[in-house]
Amino acid sequence: MQSSVNLEISRRDLLASSAVAVAVTGVARQADAQSAAPSAAHKSHVTFIVNGESSSLDIDNRTSLLDALREHLHLTGTKKGCDHGQCGACTVMVEGRRINSCLTLAIMHDGDAITTIEGLGRPGALHPMQAAFVKHDGFQCGYCTPGQICSSIGVLDEIKANIPSHVTGDLTAPVQLSQMEVRERMSGNICRCGAYSNIVDAISEIGGIKA
Repeated sequence: MQSSVNLEISRRDLLASSAVAVAVTGVARQADAQSAAPSAAHKSHVTFIVNGESSSLDIDNRTSLLDALREHLHLTGTKKGCDHGQCGACTVMVEGRRINSCLTLAIMHDGDAITTIEGLGRPGALHPMQAAFVKHDGFQCGYCTPGQICSSIGVLDEIKANIPSHVTGDLTAPVQLSQMEVRERMSGNICRCGAYSNIVDAISEIGGIKA
């Protein structure tokens, strides 16, 4: 009789201890989730001029410019490829210069003017570079195309500004636009479909390079 009483107490103790363990685990998980969530101290208010329009956001300080454009402003034309600055799919123009938006934080560009592929043209009123890409079949799957086009415009602006590249021969003379310059400057934009020659043809037409 004594043994059965002790066995019953043990079962009750087991059930009670199990309930406590479950409750403690739940509290711990909730605490972990709260600590992982960004607090107000980890957020900043930023304002961009995106494609000519002012946009303000309250975002986590760790948010990349790419994620701010895609996830917060829903400008999904800018693509996330490697997310390590190696493919160029996320290229946008910031203050007139091309950058990889995955490699910079959004809070670093408070007040900056940003141009994405959506701000260059629209159906029926394409930017000349967009029209040239269509004419020369400068894309296949199209995933890298927004970055390619933004980078192409940046390349021509760099040459106009007399900014040399690795293949510029004479650093004391004005930079001359050539297909070699274009290929070197566009080397950071990867096209897995292999439309490189068509892309160069499109840039050459807009830049005025004669075949």
